[in-house]
Amino acid sequence: MTDRHRETGAAPRAVDAVLYDFGNVLVGWDPYRAYDGHDAEVVETFFADVDFPALNHGRDAGATWAEARAAVARSHPHHVDLLDRYLTHFTATLSGPVEGSAELVDELRGLGLRLYGLTNWSAELFHHAADAAPATTLMDDVLVSGREGLAKPDPAIFERAIGRFGLDPRRTLFTDDSAANVDAAARLGFRTHLFRGTPGLRALLRDLGVDVARPRPS
Repeated sequence: MTDRHRETGAAPRAVDAVLYDFGNVLVGWDPYRAYDGHDAEVVETFFADVDFPALNHGRDAGATWAEARAAVARSHPHHVDLLDRYLTHFTATLSGPVEGSAELVDELRGLGLRLYGLTNWSAELFHHAADAAPATTLMDDVLVSGREGLAKPDPAIFERAIGRFGLDPRRTLFTDDSAANVDAAARLGFRTHLFRGTPGLRALLRDLGVDVARPRPS
């Protein structure tokens, strides 16, 4: 127990590290924003025809956008322009910091917790994260799936994070907006949180003995 906990009588922390997902946890992301002004039905057809979630996950797992473009040109050549637009307007898909996230990161840093990122993100597009949400640059280290050739929920990427960051899963809180990713982390012994907003993450951190401010009443 630290001297501070002896002085205040607070319970010891159950965690000493937070492992953050980035998309829709620290930085808002919505692929539809790349198509503002386009006919919604056309965009929906494009996403369905190319199976955009699977196509995007492949880039998160290390494949290139050039490979995606070649595949779409073969299977749905009439959609190539829409795929190109996603890349040229990618910054529009990032809506900025998730509400309250930057303040919480600052608090956690001030309290001495170790902070890490484990994000599913294309290696070619990850550099845009810093401008959209500066808190992503305040992590002690970040593991970007597209650079690793592995993507959540593959347990191998969590194991890589454990080794690279020197994490004890039992003392690490992993937060992500994907239930599949949270479940994968839980199976490896992490404390987990399905992110639905910063107030909920604050509340759980307090339950774990981390002295962050209480969530503001909604």
